[in-house]
Amino acid sequence: MISQALQNLNIKKLNEMQQASLEAAGQAESLILLSPTGSGKTLGFLLPLLQQLDPQQEGVQALVLAPSRELALQIEGVFRQMGTPYKVNCCYGGHSIRIEQNNLQQPPAVLVGTPGRIADHLRRESFKPATIRSLVLDEFDKALELGFEQEMAFILGQLTGLKKRILTSATNMEEVPHFTGIRAPKILNYLSDAPSERLSLKAVRATSTDKLEALFVLICTLEAKPALVFCNHRDAVERISKLLGLKGIAHGTFHGGMEQEERERELIKFRNGSHRLLICTDLGSRGLDIPDIEYVVHYQLPPDDKAFVHRNGRTARMTATGTAYLVLAEEESLPDYLEEEPEYESLPEAASLPRKSEWSTLYIGAGKKDKVNKIDVVGLLLQKGGLQKEELGRIEVLDHAAYAAVKRSKMDSVLKKLRNEKIKNKRVKFDLSK
Repeated sequence: MISQALQNLNIKKLNEMQQASLEAAGQAESLILLSPTGSGKTLGFLLPLLQQLDPQQEGVQALVLAPSRELALQIEGVFRQMGTPYKVNCCYGGHSIRIEQNNLQQPPAVLVGTPGRIADHLRRESFKPATIRSLVLDEFDKALELGFEQEMAFILGQLTGLKKRILTSATNMEEVPHFTGIRAPKILNYLSDAPSERLSLKAVRATSTDKLEALFVLICTLEAKPALVFCNHRDAVERISKLLGLKGIAHGTFHGGMEQEERERELIKFRNGSHRLLICTDLGSRGLDIPDIEYVVHYQLPPDDKAFVHRNGRTARMTATGTAYLVLAEEESLPDYLEEEPEYESLPEAASLPRKSEWSTLYIGAGKKDKVNKIDVVGLLLQKGGLQKEELGRIEVLDHAAYAAVKRSKMDSVLKKLRNEKIKNKRVKFDLSK
């Protein structure tokens, strides 16, 4: 089954960490997997889970706890792509708990969720915890940092039948909390393989107290390649977004103050290339499915070295290279945690706006719950929308909506042709995603 899952994921060979994790999980009751962001940890624990599943057993067999909604959804998505016969559900805050309760009436073999929502379901007795044999605490260090210790301790207290525990972390942990039940674990430490040697550290300095102008010019020089701009607070994200918008820079935003639907939409447009710049808080530094980031820009320097490492971990992932920029005010000094002196770059006095993306995003008002899948969307847009294959980009189908990247030059034409069309015999809304 594992070989078929890898084939469905278009993966020919596991990396060293994933292979070691698969072998170790089969031998040890408790496994701690220490590996940097972007190294493929999700497969590192999903494959061992798959080995433990029993097609004859009813109820939830495996529980995966993740510190953010985005990470939980990403894990669920990877498991679905594996194409196994096992059902998977994802539970998280920010949408109706009743929908999840209905889904849990026929329990999945694998349940993925955030600690707060899973704890809520346990209190409501939405599913029986006694059948759970395997547990994954993904990005455990981040979960502790976000204050989920109480919820996780409550959840583990309900899992009386646990046989296998896997804990993953992108930072080395001095001590594993007692409530995890992890005793004498097998530890796989791949943190030494962090991509620092593939990461170029650079700095630009503003010539006035206004750093925003320096940021604007820097963005213009990055040639519209994928970039994340990090701020320390959500109000800074909104302020910078407003000012960059006035200057004509296409971009998205991502922070904890946004509704879940907004955040998902911004990530979709970033992934499909409708815009190549995302301004975010540290919420965007871990657990998000946003590959191929070439640049990380620290508009505001993070308060500690851990946050700095995790931000930089969004680029130079796996075998790729990347660049991290520090944007410094005229008199701003470098942080104490910086281990190396950055290479300073001079910014040009004037800069041209980055070229516009050739893609834009089409919103389709139907999704998985309406029995719509990617094949349906492709067929509709090629046959009824009049697109050629090369004019259609990445497609993502959510529960109640679907999004497709369409060549910007074709969007008006597509919208006109789809005005009165149906999908799955249902008339739905087609619009340019905002």
